[in-house]
Amino acid sequence: MHYLLRKKIIATLGILFCAVSSIYAQREIYRSYRDDLPYYFGLTLGYNTSYLHHTKSASFLASDSIMYVNPASSGGITMGLLATLKINDHIELRANPQLIIGGSKYIDYTLKSVKPGEQTQQQQILPSTLVSLPAHFKLNSDRIGNFRLYVLGGVKFDFDLSSNSTSRNADDLVKLRAADFGLEAGLGLNFYLPFVTVSPEIKFSYGLTNLHQLDRGLKYSNVLDKLQSRMIVFSIHLED
Repeated sequence: MHYLLRKKIIATLGILFCAVSSIYAQREIYRSYRDDLPYYFGLTLGYNTSYLHHTKSASFLASDSIMYVNPASSGGITMGLLATLKINDHIELRANPQLIIGGSKYIDYTLKSVKPGEQTQQQQILPSTLVSLPAHFKLNSDRIGNFRLYVLGGVKFDFDLSSNSTSRNADDLVKLRAADFGLEAGLGLNFYLPFVTVSPEIKFSYGLTNLHQLDRGLKYSNVLDKLQSRMIVFSIHLED
């Protein structure tokens, strides 16, 4: 998983470098008034890769039924709105409410002993549709022609709309809390075009909440202590 993420990051940075070179080579300055606006709005489209960071419980070593447990990564589509407030020439406050669809959570298990008809390899599939409410401080570089670099950091609050769905309330599934709070950091590029600003961005999300609702009567839950969300988001922002 980490190898694939590195490939995605390297490919993204390569595309951004080529785009920067192309934009920087242009001599005409587009929408020079843009940086003087007190606020502006936009739309977000993106793709995310997420997984659950896990901590095993003390019961795992004593378990006679489960030999191996590991959450797997999954992908989802991100759609959202964007509102940015200018504080000064280099600092902005940004809100970016999003809907994250298709980011199901997976937990793989290898069983030590199985019942008749039961497979040694088991996978828990936890469907997930998130409403994410991030708030960031955005630190901008000076504008160079039609290009500007920025970094951002802030917090997020997520709510899982699928937490009460029938598919998540099966008796043998690991139970997860609906609400999550975490930290986020990222970097991106502003490309000023004649009628719109296009901003590719990569963002890292680090959940702080323990999402695991322990059920000691369930073998799939009993071997886990903490489950915390981790996410990498690749976004394209379209701003006025």
